[in-house]
Amino acid sequence: MTRPLGTLEQSVMDRLWSWSQPVAVREVLEDLRRDRMLAYTTVMTVMDNLHRNGVLTPEKDGRAYVYRPAVTREQFTAVLMGDVLAGSANTTATFLHFLEQMPPAEVASLCAALDGHEKNAPDPTP
Repeated sequence: MTRPLGTLEQSVMDRLWSWSQPVAVREVLEDLRRDRMLAYTTVMTVMDNLHRNGVLTPEKDGRAYVYRPAVTREQFTAVLMGDVLAGSANTTATFLHFLEQMPPAEVASLCAALDGHEKNAPDPTP
């Protein structure tokens, strides 16, 4: 089960998801310090926790490590949504209530994506 990210974890991941290359803890720290003062060890611990939870992947770069997201923002969010739906007694009703909260244009886009997905799915009949 994936859990929602905490505030600092979300700030770290927002940066990593927006950057297109692996980054060192120091780079993340410097960017975060534009909003608030944090210790290097705090950011390092958060990034290590994100690695242990499968959200970040470390790579050795000289004597240090750089990190990249192990999953996209969309993949992470999909897992969270799946966990929430799995916790419901009636996943269909829960999902329909979710759809009721979405703007009509987004519901239409979702329906179009589902139609395209169904057309590309393999035929279940032999």
